[in-house]
Amino acid sequence: MPRLTLLLMFALLGAGLSGHASAQWKWRDKAGVVQYSDLPPPAGIAEKDVLQRPGARRKAAVPAPPASGASAPAAAPAAALPRGVEPELEAKRRKVEQDQAAKTKTEDDKLVAARADNCIRAKAYERTLDEGSRITRTDAKGEREFLDDKTRADESRRTKAIITSDCK
Repeated sequence: MPRLTLLLMFALLGAGLSGHASAQWKWRDKAGVVQYSDLPPPAGIAEKDVLQRPGARRKAAVPAPPASGASAPAAAPAAALPRGVEPELEAKRRKVEQDQAAKTKTEDDKLVAARADNCIRAKAYERTLDEGSRITRTDAKGEREFLDDKTRADESRRTKAIITSDCK
């Protein structure tokens, strides 16, 4: 009796795990080798070479919001998508692309703001250097030192290089 129960448990466990294996793509690549994956085949694979698609358990696609307020067309209905493209995967791909574009734009905006700040600071420092007044700074030992003519000329060249690169 315990053997029968144990056998029945393993059979049910095996049946439960085999459902995940059916959610696989199977296709023949250009070299004729059969490929298996949980992702759809690459775009270059012909429809006749797709041997198996995941099961019929599909959820309705969630339409992606239009990008940055533009009146972009709504997400394509399932019937309008090419064969082999799942609407849910397509919606997720668009969402990832939109998130990545927003992140890139944010990073670019931060870079532009930092360059503008560098430009303003460099121009102010250049005016200070050009005035000819005595400038002091603290060295590594914490002691105050005055800029001599050579150091002032070096600082002026460095500041002009910053202005050239950041003030465009």
